[in-house]
Amino acid sequence: MSLYALIRNSYDPVTKEFHLSASDIELEGHLDGNLCRCTGYKPILQAAKTFITEDLKGKIAALKENAEVSSENECPEISFPTENSQGVVRGNFSCGRPGGCCRDPVKTKTSGSPSGESSSSKLSDESSDTGSLEHSHTSESATSSPDETETTAASGASYSKSIKSNEKQSSGDNRVEERKTQTRLDVPAPKTESGVPQYNFAPYSPNTELIFPPALRKFEQAPLFYGNSTHVWLRPINLEQLLLIKDAYPSAKLVGGASEVQVEVRFKNSSFPISIYVSDIEELRGVDHPSPDRNLDTIKEVILGANTSLSEVESFCKHLSKRLGPRGSILEAIRKQLRYFAGRQIRNVASLAGNIVTASPISDINPVLLACGASLLLQSKSKGKFKLEMSTFFIGYRTTALPADAVITHIHIPLPPPRVREITKAYKQAKRKDDDIAIVTSAFRVRLDEQGLVSEISLAYGGMAPKTVKAKSTMKGLLGKKWHSSTTLDGGMSSLAQEFDLSFGVPGGMATYRKTLAMSLFFRFWHEVIVDLELGEVDPDLIKEIHRGISSGSRDNYNPHEQRVVGKQIPHLSALKQNTGEAQYVDDMPKQDRELYGVMVLSSRAHAKLVEVDWSPALGPGLALGYVDKHSIPKEANLWGSVVKDEPFFADGEVLSHGQPIGLVYAETALQAQAAARAVRIVYENLPAILTIDEAIEAKSFFKHGKILKKGVAIEDKMDKMWPKCDRIFEGVTRIGGQEHFYLETNASLVIPNKEDKTFEVWSSTQNT
Repeated sequence: MSLYALIRNSYDPVTKEFHLSASDIELEGHLDGNLCRCTGYKPILQAAKTFITEDLKGKIAALKENAEVSSENECPEISFPTENSQGVVRGNFSCGRPGGCCRDPVKTKTSGSPSGESSSSKLSDESSDTGSLEHSHTSESATSSPDETETTAASGASYSKSIKSNEKQSSGDNRVEERKTQTRLDVPAPKTESGVPQYNFAPYSPNTELIFPPALRKFEQAPLFYGNSTHVWLRPINLEQLLLIKDAYPSAKLVGGASEVQVEVRFKNSSFPISIYVSDIEELRGVDHPSPDRNLDTIKEVILGANTSLSEVESFCKHLSKRLGPRGSILEAIRKQLRYFAGRQIRNVASLAGNIVTASPISDINPVLLACGASLLLQSKSKGKFKLEMSTFFIGYRTTALPADAVITHIHIPLPPPRVREITKAYKQAKRKDDDIAIVTSAFRVRLDEQGLVSEISLAYGGMAPKTVKAKSTMKGLLGKKWHSSTTLDGGMSSLAQEFDLSFGVPGGMATYRKTLAMSLFFRFWHEVIVDLELGEVDPDLIKEIHRGISSGSRDNYNPHEQRVVGKQIPHLSALKQNTGEAQYVDDMPKQDRELYGVMVLSSRAHAKLVEVDWSPALGPGLALGYVDKHSIPKEANLWGSVVKDEPFFADGEVLSHGQPIGLVYAETALQAQAAARAVRIVYENLPAILTIDEAIEAKSFFKHGKILKKGVAIEDKMDKMWPKCDRIFEGVTRIGGQEHFYLETNASLVIPNKEDKTFEVWSSTQNT
């Protein structure tokens, strides 16, 4: 879907060329969150270009020299669709498809037309539309000319010929014209024979682009309510309905993009009996776009709707910050943080208010809002509208001052007065730049008077405490100091070292590294302010941000030593099916008769004795039908191993690692099985756990099946004779910490018993295929 949108939006109707380059893929992040790292960007880009040149018969624009090199001091910019004054993102370009695009201008009749009418006079009920975000003047692009005869189908749809067979050239130029699929709502009833309706279906053409259903364009939103005895889902359509629900059920969970809620449900086993979907409430959407002719000096603050998606906020901040110039540094700081927040798909659905109330201590955006002095407009049925400052909003770990019955309606971001020397910057340090959780985030704001003295300063940090915090002691010490002074820098660094003196047992670890980051980010900010306000000169390396450049290299498909198999470029056996979407995964397979779902019950201790395992809480209506554990199989069959069979399938009296299987529950649905697995009651008696190599050596816990690489005289254990002959001998100890590994594909299997032969048909996978 991302690749389809990328290709479609890359067409330039003026030059009639597609602008698709490595910059779009690698720098601007249009495919962020999609890439399999073992594939790489270049093969994906090469494949994308074939859709243009081979399928669409289009032309790819030649790259301009240095077109893909971003500026040194800012993140690579992202291309966005144009916006209207209300902040609605609208596309306005044809995709250039030879068969026609729903964004193509309406084809008008010639003066010799029998009706003398142009097709543009037709209502848009019969037009093609790709969604609510397009200009109204493009919504009629799919209307066929009235002089073209059509056969009415039962559904009210008339179909064109296939795209490639339906092309024709207009007399005036080389533009390819195309008749698109058309749907009518006022079709006559089908003919009947002997009381049976007779349908005349047109053959399906896979080359015909589908249109947006006109019936959905007339759809009117209505409140929704559905659920069962344990969980209820509500969808209000206006703010009044939302406030009524929150007043009646203050503990109800608000759901926007669900990017955080699903993490809580899937990985933290959270349960929300009442959920309220708020993304369809128009009163909470949108941003306050200043008109092009407005005097920007009169703008004192920016107001963002609570439901505004992060992509919309990113786009808005990008454009307005350029118009405001230095006054817009706060908006540029927000844009910079959002550019590397998750992937594009997440930012398209995640809301700004949702990101705020999550109250993550390592939030990317909350330090920026805290540093700039933003405020939140809240509303509840009992109190009406009232404001809450960001400085008092966070009160503890993932805890806020938001009243239970209130909701955030708008976020107010103040702007500095015109011609005031104020700079706001934001920073994020993660293990990798793209799509990763921060280690430390920060946002700094400083205002200097005419003498270069600090009149206002705000230093906000994430990742240094259980909540987003300000470095208040450091801020107090910097007030009134001359900014362009090494004494100010040294004092700020020393104060930060004392204020954020994290203990080694701090949650999240890396105490020294996080403390160093807090100081180094301020160090960088101090130098950047000097450059931006032209207070002096600094070493460019101190403020130059490192960006990932476009990957280089080439691939030579010619192999002079190619053999029948060895050295030959052979596609992966499942590559074609996976790329066309035809590959069948375990979850895609039809459900078998009486099929049950199994979920493992895993140990929550690293080393412990199993005092009691009580399965009874997991058995019953809506939970598990039964379970399997060590008693379900012979004792000798409970051991397995590739070479030495010494590892039990199910723990027998003792667990030796966190996550070791204790048993398995099976139920009629996957959700029931998961709930049953959590309900099993296990009593442990903790035993000493060996967690480091030093502890293993002290306990004399060694792997008895040695794996040692030997070469030369070491094979014969004669190294003692070789040491005196060495010119230099290096010895020491190297320590490597535990690796944090990002989880990859899930595992699944389907087992079908065969009663006749007493065999099993097993569909097993390591990547859920």
